[in-house]
Amino acid sequence: MRAAISFAAFATLLAISPASVAQTPAGAAWSSAETVEIQLSNYKFAPSNFTLRQGQAYRLHLVNAASGGHSFSAPEFFAAAQVDPADAAAISKGKVEVEGGQTRDIRVIPQKPGTYEFQCTHFLHAPMGMKGRITVE
Repeated sequence: MRAAISFAAFATLLAISPASVAQTPAGAAWSSAETVEIQLSNYKFAPSNFTLRQGQAYRLHLVNAASGGHSFSAPEFFAAAQVDPADAAAISKGKVEVEGGQTRDIRVIPQKPGTYEFQCTHFLHAPMGMKGRITVE
């Protein structure tokens, strides 16, 4: 009887798909996230284009180098990524606000390959060049 229970438990572990495991990272995955620093300054992001790998944990380190506020708005990207629950409250409708001179970290795991646009939603900032693109491979 004991062997049957052990075999059933082993079979259940084998049935768990790698995708479901990858979508539920342990705290260690978040703590070992690769940092991508994004500078927000008057009318530009640096870098304005960057590439991430699907399934890898990243810490988006948003640094507002300006005295006024900026936003990092990427609703399609955030909707297609797994966001660390500890950081989810900082995202409202796909947008992260970063006050002047402040930083904010958002940990994500991109789930879907594609190209995602981002921009600052403050008045006239995007038309003046404050926008960019995330490519997920």
